[in-house]
Amino acid sequence: MARTLAQVYRHFGEADAAGTSPLYEHVAVALSESGEALRAIETAPARKRQPAVILAALHDLALAGRAPALAAAYAARDGDAAADAAIGVLLRMTDSVVAIAVRRPVRAAETGRGAVLYPAIAEAARRAGAQAVGLIDVGCSAGLNLTVDRVGITYSNGQSLGDPSSPVQLAASIVGGRPVPGRAVPEVVARVGIDLDPVDVTDGDDARWLRACLEPDQPERAAKLEAELALAATAPPLLLRGDAVEVLPDAFARVPADALPVVTTTWALSRFPLESRLRFLHRLGDAATDRAVAWVSAEGVGVAPAIPTFGDRRASGHSIIGLAVFGQSALRTEAVGRCWSRGRLLAWLADS
Repeated sequence: MARTLAQVYRHFGEADAAGTSPLYEHVAVALSESGEALRAIETAPARKRQPAVILAALHDLALAGRAPALAAAYAARDGDAAADAAIGVLLRMTDSVVAIAVRRPVRAAETGRGAVLYPAIAEAARRAGAQAVGLIDVGCSAGLNLTVDRVGITYSNGQSLGDPSSPVQLAASIVGGRPVPGRAVPEVVARVGIDLDPVDVTDGDDARWLRACLEPDQPERAAKLEAELALAATAPPLLLRGDAVEVLPDAFARVPADALPVVTTTWALSRFPLESRLRFLHRLGDAATDRAVAWVSAEGVGVAPAIPTFGDRRASGHSIIGLAVFGQSALRTEAVGRCWSRGRLLAWLADS
């Protein structure tokens, strides 16, 4: 039986937000108990009524200075005041909340993915004998994955990769005894992002929306996002808007002929139907008629076509790190590891 909107918000507060965001726990439960607030939310299209969307829209208004009482309650970490203020904003500014929710998709934080991408990109370059790479990130959102070569990464086994002086420092835990490859990513000569609705880190409204998608009582995550935004803004990627299958040829054309195009997908292909995933694979092969092309993936078990799965079950709770190198006459695909928690834990399993 489908849950009512009130049940959805109560469950979000008591199950999803509980333990991670006390503010959102208070706000979501309060919204679930306010008939007026729920009626305001119901003016949004059905797919835009979910708590994550509405709470991000409210947070965006607070960050923009349009909901000062809510902003003050968030800053004070006052759950009761935040709940009252959120209901007030919803009732007074229903049209504004709904307009933001309709216009903007919720963005997941990309922090941490570099710990998986960095060693895999370096390994792809080694296998292709490349001295330079052009990065193409599919489902790029704000393109933060495209700064992978400019961050510092520390692993729990004592290994470190990347730039130890970078303002963006990532940490990841190694599962199992095998270290990640210690090679450096070669020179990056192109950074291209593809997304249906890319986020421009140099645009104030776009950057604010990324902040709004974080819970307001997560200062460490907010500080890390600020550092990532600042780093990306120093060398903004080229953003291509559209369906990846259709846009990939244009992206490949932006990578110099003497560089290896490395396409990256991190939990992006699950949004594609199987037919589109297979077409995506063919696009990569088509691009390899004149030069090698590499694909680095971190996707759920069985999501990335042609990437082995170690025989793991689809509902296993982890993802497969895949590496494919397309040559003029051959395709070599390998599962090089497993990862958990969006790259915060990984097990490197490939010989290198």
